[in-house]
Amino acid sequence: MMPERDLQYLAELAAQLRVDSVRAAAEAGSGHPTSSMSAADLMAVLFACHLRYDFDDPDNPANDHLIFSKGHASPLLYSLYKAAGVISDEELLSFRRRGSRLEGHPTPRLPWVDVATGSLGQGLPVGVGVAMAGRLERVPYRVWVLCGDSELAEGSIWEAAEHAGDEGLANLTAIVDVNRLGQRGPTRHGWDTGAYARRFGAFGWHTIEIDGHDPGQIDYALSDARNTRRRPTVILAKTRKGEGVLEVENREGAHGKALKDPDKAVEELGGARTVRVEVHGPEQGSAPYRFESNGMELPSYPVGEKVATRTAYGEALAALGAARGDVVALDGEVADSTKTETFGKEFPERFFEMYIAEQQLVAAAIGLQVRGWKPFAATFAAFLTRAHDFIRMAGVSRASIRLVGSHAGVAIGEDGPSQMGLEDLAMLRTVHGSTVLYPCDANQTAALIAEMADLEGVSYLRTTRGDTPVIYQPGERFTVGGSRVLRHTPGDRATIVAAGVTVHEALAAADELHESGIPVGVIDLYSIKPVDTAVLVEAATTTGNLITVEDHRIEGGLGDAVMDAVSELGPRVVKLAVTGLPGSATPEEQLADARIDRAAIAEAVKRLL
Repeated sequence: MMPERDLQYLAELAAQLRVDSVRAAAEAGSGHPTSSMSAADLMAVLFACHLRYDFDDPDNPANDHLIFSKGHASPLLYSLYKAAGVISDEELLSFRRRGSRLEGHPTPRLPWVDVATGSLGQGLPVGVGVAMAGRLERVPYRVWVLCGDSELAEGSIWEAAEHAGDEGLANLTAIVDVNRLGQRGPTRHGWDTGAYARRFGAFGWHTIEIDGHDPGQIDYALSDARNTRRRPTVILAKTRKGEGVLEVENREGAHGKALKDPDKAVEELGGARTVRVEVHGPEQGSAPYRFESNGMELPSYPVGEKVATRTAYGEALAALGAARGDVVALDGEVADSTKTETFGKEFPERFFEMYIAEQQLVAAAIGLQVRGWKPFAATFAAFLTRAHDFIRMAGVSRASIRLVGSHAGVAIGEDGPSQMGLEDLAMLRTVHGSTVLYPCDANQTAALIAEMADLEGVSYLRTTRGDTPVIYQPGERFTVGGSRVLRHTPGDRATIVAAGVTVHEALAAADELHESGIPVGVIDLYSIKPVDTAVLVEAATTTGNLITVEDHRIEGGLGDAVMDAVSELGPRVVKLAVTGLPGSATPEEQLADARIDRAAIAEAVKRLL
């Protein structure tokens, strides 16, 4: 049994967390105080008794990790930081104000926050990635994830539950605040913690059901989680939303609102306090395990040979893995198609099979980069759309992850439209701080994979299923934000701008036009974000006519990237892209049907002139 004095202290600390959550939301005039109040006892006991964290050294590799998957409970998190002495009361009351670090939902603007949360169902999948890193590093830190019961309706939660259970991630604990009420009313299962326990238990988790307002039960459950071996733990805590304030306790209609009478609520909770919590520091153990790094020797391919860029990706990633021990690879059960299997065979300990769970695939990459790893995550370009919200939130987190989408465009041929990535360039271009690359040959692909290793933010490289001719010399350097002018004469009457598979069509069209007495330039715009504005501006001002051609939807891809760069100069821009709904056909027939092959490009130039 926990001593009475400790129970009294924990009750006082929890009351302070509720008071400060009410005050912060009241000062802001918005926020989620009731969602914070339900979980206050859970977090009071975690911080006072079980969390191991050095707030003066957030980068300490032995620190535990705490992820608020229910990111709307940010007033509780910030109240915890105040109690730990790392933010002031003045800063607490800057909640949600312009310029404040204390945003409506947590972001890594605060050094103790690993990832941005607030899009529900994401914290647990990311926590799985952080826990996977712990196993890789052989460091005994724990990952604690606070979830809400509403978000257990998200499919990504169960992708995480299955992966963590299958991997036996014993360093992962989910603490679920089962407060019964969602945004507009009761949750699907209400207070039936057994319904959740059966689901988690089916995935191999150790399950504990408790009263989430009883510090003794909470302490026991957290201790049990720390001592459980070979499987993750979920603590299902029955709580009351708005706990401690009659006006809002367990009442519908109070979600996401500051309390109407905060002063009365504070009084009801026993008034403001100045309780401090001393969070235990981590045990100083050995440094995280790291793998050997050797010299870089990228694969090289002779000019004229035909090699698929997806093949070059696999071989380049394996070369990068040999050169750098911090590179890890993840794949969505298509490694034989993406060619990530090349890396997996060389470095099985650093290869993670995520199966067909694209949300968990991207989330695990985000979790691994929290710990300093350099993750490359691959699947078919079309299926990354499943994980778009995770990619978007990676941008908010300023997370550095590397995504590779294979089987892009109509050029995949007979598989048909369900397998064709035709939206990926647009999707990735819109992500904050992203880099978007689309190589046309094997040597260019290898060079760009090496460049990606040290890129900040979300980076994306698009690969092609079919073999394409090698046009660049081995060892040639390709910088992010660059391009290559492949055809140019002073008499050019137009410039064709292409990337990936359409570069080869553009070159063939330029040769055909040259024979007809129509000189045109060709630009390989392999960096679609950022673009080589200088080269595009020069082409726009000298020829005045640009034809963009891409194996992608007309909206948001290469054509729009070019337009964004040159629209103020007023050149004529013709965009060739996929506008119809493709069926099954050969790659050559697909390009022709989509009007993005060499014949269509030549026709477009002649129409323009």
